[in-house]
Amino acid sequence: MTDGAPKEFDLAKLLAERGAERYELHSRHLNHQLPRMLRTIGFDKVYERAEGAYFWDAEGNDYLDMLAGFGVMGLGRHHPVVRKALHDVLDASLADLTRFDCQPLPGLLAEKLLAHSPHLDRVFFGNSGTEAVETALKFARYATGRPRILYCAHAFHGLTTGSLSVNGEAGFRDGFAPLLPDTAIALGDLDALERELKRGDVAGFVVEPIQGKGVHESPPGFLRAAQELLRRHKALLIADEVQTGLGRTGDFYAYQHEEGVEPDLLCVAKALSGGYVPVGATLGKDWIFKRVYSSMDRVLVHSASFGSNAQAMAAGLAVLSVMEDQEIVANARRSGDLLRERLTALIGRYELLHDVRGRGLMIGIEFGRPSSLKLRSRWTMLQAARKGLFAQMVVVPLLQKHRILTQVSGDHLEVIKLIPPLIVGEREVERFVGAFTAVMDDAHSGGGLMWDFGKTLVKQAVANR
Repeated sequence: MTDGAPKEFDLAKLLAERGAERYELHSRHLNHQLPRMLRTIGFDKVYERAEGAYFWDAEGNDYLDMLAGFGVMGLGRHHPVVRKALHDVLDASLADLTRFDCQPLPGLLAEKLLAHSPHLDRVFFGNSGTEAVETALKFARYATGRPRILYCAHAFHGLTTGSLSVNGEAGFRDGFAPLLPDTAIALGDLDALERELKRGDVAGFVVEPIQGKGVHESPPGFLRAAQELLRRHKALLIADEVQTGLGRTGDFYAYQHEEGVEPDLLCVAKALSGGYVPVGATLGKDWIFKRVYSSMDRVLVHSASFGSNAQAMAAGLAVLSVMEDQEIVANARRSGDLLRERLTALIGRYELLHDVRGRGLMIGIEFGRPSSLKLRSRWTMLQAARKGLFAQMVVVPLLQKHRILTQVSGDHLEVIKLIPPLIVGEREVERFVGAFTAVMDDAHSGGGLMWDFGKTLVKQAVANR
């Protein structure tokens, strides 16, 4: 103990004194490759504040956010309703996380979520999307008594060991074996699904209705046909809506785009947090939960120390309230349709632009081999060094010249993914399309800073081999 009055913690003072060290602190104490990567592509910005779909730097320049924290910021940053709910729950001084009582907020949030999937009955609350997937994997295995989960090539379901077992990208899996006994099939391949189900050891099939990597939508009718196969073989359909859920695709859940699809287990997270408090949820049928929690001896057989905490539950309730009151799902559909329409109209104008796809405000812009000799030789140079460099060449000037934050949709992909806050409207659509058009004009001119930067990326890619 020390003498005198306790020292007051001053967060504003700490940030004022040490905030400028942010990149140095990361290099020294956290993932040292992150600041290195950001500096290489010119993304080492210093953002001072954020609101809605925008950031601002120290000079007062605004930046349009078309990334939404990988989909976390569904309502944009610092939504006033969510902020107030968090202030209210902190001011209430609730007896939270006693572990031996039943607080009202988890039940109220579960009730609200289940109203959007009336065929599901119960909810488990964790702290992230990967925890939601882990829960679904455990529940499916226990409820069916079978060991194996099927998943799709190029899927992303998380990075913890269980969810990594159903991650369809080798770059994430390499070096972390052995993983769980799971099997990949191609998205849309019903024959492969049936072939694996006939072996009789499959607990379930986990699928993203629209894959985040590359923004690939499941073929029309695939989810319904897969569901029928799974039921015939007494296996479960697990819908991973961690990124696609809560209005992202223009429906509350992406699986609802296909009539008659009713997953046995459903994973959500990201936007449910309001961008403040991590939360994940696994929704499921009553019989599955009752089989897992089959007796009082098994009451804690699956739990999470911070699951159902009051702050996360309050944030989730506020998010759902805003979505209903402000018709967020309808806005996502309307703005997404406009953005996709405007971008699709550019395909014939630019030979490097090959496809625009997606639903709602989850859009993929794909680039491909040009026809003209001059552009084709430069494209070939980039592809020889590393696939995906051209898409990165588009992402960089969008930020540097036009102050718009986007991302390449996955490693070795020539696809940009747009997942902006669901509150964006015509103003943001016009700003993005105007900037994208300017960048593509520069790319097709065959000169300028864009191709010079491409040479820098090629050198970096070769150096990293």
